[in-house]
Amino acid sequence: MQEQVIIECTEARKEGKYASKYLTTRNKKTVTERIEKKKYNPSLRRHTVHKEIK
Repeated sequence: MQEQVIIECTEARKEGKYASKYLTTRNKKTVTERIEKKKYNPSLRRHTVHKEIK
């Protein structure tokens, strides 16, 4: 039971810059909490923490 979710950069939002977004999947039955992954943000030119948004 896979569900598609959008993850968004948290650091860029704080700085007022473009927050990069990625589309990923998660298993609804085994992963109940929100996803957190380190992904690349091109506007900041580094890897940052991206959290799931609704």
